[in-house]
Amino acid sequence: MAKRKLKKNNTYHSSSVASVKPKSQKEMAQTEKSATFALAAVALVVAVCVAPLAAEISSSDIHHHKHLSLKMDEAQLTVNNELSYEVQVSWMSQRCYQCLYQQLGVVPAGLGPGQPSSVNFVVSTQHEITVQINSTPIELELCKIPFHFGEHGNYSLWVKTLNASFGVNCSVVTDKDPVNSYIPILVAFLIYALLALVFAIGKKVWGLDAVRGLVLRLGSSMETERLINSELGPTRVVPPVTDNILPPPLTSSKRLRSLDTFRGISLVIMVFVNYGGGRYWFFRHESWNGLTVADLVFPWFVFIMGTSIALSINALLRAGATRCSLLRKAVWRSLQLFIIGVLVINPNYCQGALAWENLRIPGVLQRLAWSYLVVACLDLLVARGQLDVITVDAWWSPAIDFLLYWPAWLCVILLEVLWLFLTFLLPVPDCPTGYLGPGGIGDMGLYVNCTGGAAGFIDRLLLGEKHMYQNPSSRVIYATRIPYDPEGVLGSINSILMAFLGLQAGKIILHYRERPKSIMSRFLIWGLSLGVISAFLTKCSTDRGFIPVNKNLWSLSYVTTLACFAFVLLMLVYYIVDVNKWWSGAPFYYPGMNSILVYVGHEVFEDYFPFRWRMSNSQSHAEHLIQNLVATSCWVIISYLLYKKKIFWKI
Repeated sequence: MAKRKLKKNNTYHSSSVASVKPKSQKEMAQTEKSATFALAAVALVVAVCVAPLAAEISSSDIHHHKHLSLKMDEAQLTVNNELSYEVQVSWMSQRCYQCLYQQLGVVPAGLGPGQPSSVNFVVSTQHEITVQINSTPIELELCKIPFHFGEHGNYSLWVKTLNASFGVNCSVVTDKDPVNSYIPILVAFLIYALLALVFAIGKKVWGLDAVRGLVLRLGSSMETERLINSELGPTRVVPPVTDNILPPPLTSSKRLRSLDTFRGISLVIMVFVNYGGGRYWFFRHESWNGLTVADLVFPWFVFIMGTSIALSINALLRAGATRCSLLRKAVWRSLQLFIIGVLVINPNYCQGALAWENLRIPGVLQRLAWSYLVVACLDLLVARGQLDVITVDAWWSPAIDFLLYWPAWLCVILLEVLWLFLTFLLPVPDCPTGYLGPGGIGDMGLYVNCTGGAAGFIDRLLLGEKHMYQNPSSRVIYATRIPYDPEGVLGSINSILMAFLGLQAGKIILHYRERPKSIMSRFLIWGLSLGVISAFLTKCSTDRGFIPVNKNLWSLSYVTTLACFAFVLLMLVYYIVDVNKWWSGAPFYYPGMNSILVYVGHEVFEDYFPFRWRMSNSQSHAEHLIQNLVATSCWVIISYLLYKKKIFWKI
């Protein structure tokens, strides 16, 4: 959303009201190993050396008021009241749907003509807000101004009486221009883009026969000279330089690099946002309805897990494994994931040693465990070890990847019916049936303790409030008061659907494995179909649809929307990486090959150097961004080193 920039004394935003009005409501061939390592290392060094781009807050003598100490995403607003009575200043975020105004404070009456009383306030700059001025003690709306304040900017809001009437005029003037807090993102993007360009050019240059021959001759000459100088006697066979650079020969059981690349993309972004994402709001989870970058990656990880299930079970069945043995492996793997999630990376460690009284039971790995177990069982129910005997000449062959597995689809549909029933028909005490809102100050504060409706109620009933997530994202904008877990029980049903849609992508790859164009067209068809479903469920709006896109609820529209994106993104990565081989998938391919280790490791070592250090200015987006990029780059380098040593942690 573009910020309004207003120049002092000549540009302002005003709002006038002729008479008093009542309140109103508003909301991607493996790449060369050594070259890749050098690329990642250079990226890390450059990221460390980037100087923080922070702006200093200078003092201003406007009205001789002392300026407040501002943090990230804050601005100063000075309200100047020339009226003969005091006024109350309130605010509401435009991302807050049907919310109550929150009070900023009271400004006393003016001292006389041309002698306004002034009070300084700190306001949020993440989103556009609406400032409301009311009279006191009778709360009557005098004026209302929507405005997007800039970070560390200073603004004045003047409240005056119109000359020819009893109406009130309100205008906002920019006293000090805000800083551009997005410059560090641009700088980081340009650095990584430049490194990628250098790497691409280097790869092309290395592919030239003249360059490669020169390197080989230089290497051979250096080795001969070393042997002569050291008087080692007969020469020994030295592996050519290319052994460490060229990819291994292709095998019949070639692994699709696009799948690991897709998984790595999801994982790298997940690590980055978990480390803080530079403290930018769009790298944090949305407070309630809607999407940010942080809301995309977990469903994609669940999706590609489902795809891997289809390929893995098919390969094992073709190798002669029994369904019972595969079922035992699935149960054991799910149990390990669940235990690691509860006992190793539980967020309650922030409060000290774990104790049952406040142990959070749901979590990311716990949901992965549950989704993996259910989808693996469904696939074992219908999976076929030999697919070559299936005809593709029948009239129903275009839907072969769907119709052959109708029992599993029936189970998933029944699960979705259960989700719909519980969400919209389960009575929740003191809350409207079918409520999907955030509670708190949302919905005009009528349902303060109804956060999540049936989803929150079921978690509190089955788990208890002390075993749930205590700091949900809904507190940021909606000021909710009760615990709510975004990885709760009811949302797990839709995570199964997400993994099953990924399983469907795996079935497409299996049935059309010799026809890449068919695979890509099927991916596009699925993506388009799911997009249409999402448009219907949401009415193409954030808050006004039948089922809004909501990460906290893992709503049906959230799953269909993210699955739509996943099919399209997987198609693009498959086309670029496996079909045309324009890209090896590096560097995302490497963490994608060691996903569990990277995820668990980034959680366990989050507070250790070099993943975190004491910053000189904790209120700088630039310093946070540098720290988070360095930490994420470290895990990419670690995953590359583990890949080079052929170390993979599998559960």
